[in-house]
Amino acid sequence: MTEERKAKLKTTFTDYIVIAFGMALYVLSWTIFLIPAEITGGGISGLSAVIFYSSKIPVAISYFIINVFLILIAIRVLGASFGIKTIWSMLVATLLFWVTPGLITEPLIDDTFLSAVLGAMMGGIGIGIVFTRGGSTGGTDIIAMIVNKYRNISPGRVIMYCDVIIIASSYFVFQSPAKLVYGYVTMWVVSYTIDAFLSGANASAQIFIFSKNFEEIADYINNQAGRGVTVMDGTGWYTKEEVKIVMTVVRKRESSLIFRKLKEIDPNAFISMSSVMGVYGQGFDKIKI
Repeated sequence: MTEERKAKLKTTFTDYIVIAFGMALYVLSWTIFLIPAEITGGGISGLSAVIFYSSKIPVAISYFIINVFLILIAIRVLGASFGIKTIWSMLVATLLFWVTPGLITEPLIDDTFLSAVLGAMMGGIGIGIVFTRGGSTGGTDIIAMIVNKYRNISPGRVIMYCDVIIIASSYFVFQSPAKLVYGYVTMWVVSYTIDAFLSGANASAQIFIFSKNFEEIADYINNQAGRGVTVMDGTGWYTKEEVKIVMTVVRKRESSLIFRKLKEIDPNAFISMSSVMGVYGQGFDKIKI
């Protein structure tokens, strides 16, 4: 086995370990803070919590069944190569949802609002860790990718709609406006925490890449990373040589995977990345006036 192959296997192994750690934080945020306080957050975990509150079906069972159903649809719609890391995240979360409730018999905090905030922060950090390794928590992320394939609706907007509906459904269980407020507080804090963990509120980045292997790099970003690419002509003023410049705009959580691939394609590439305050257009936000 070559050194390059060993390094790649080590990186892959590390990715899966870190993703498992991130999912552990995410699941613990539910079993320690949110579920004992009967708070509903977003995502399939939130939907599974609503099912648990209303029927006492363990979260692990409903979480697993719903995610398997969504993954099978995603494989059919998006292709067989869909999300190995997403499947890994789902399996880790299912196992932890099955094991951890028995370890925690009493709520750690009696204050519902504090439980919502602490649980959301812990969950947001866990999701952020998963994103840094190119993973996904599945669930509503899968729904967003499927919808985005057929409709020009940003994944973030689809996820938000799903979360709003899931949290709103908890009203039929508790008949309590306060529970809805705590649920939406959780959703907002999770979103803010993820953004803060992934380099703050500037969630997008503009990347300029100078490389002789510009075609391979552009093809990867366009076809594999799923982002638009512009290749521009330039002149190196010191050498007076013509160069090609690859420019792309991505979400910051996607940049780590792109940088890893760039290192494989051309370790000597010159790269400039800057934060972008706002990105509008296909795949990002719509202009709002």
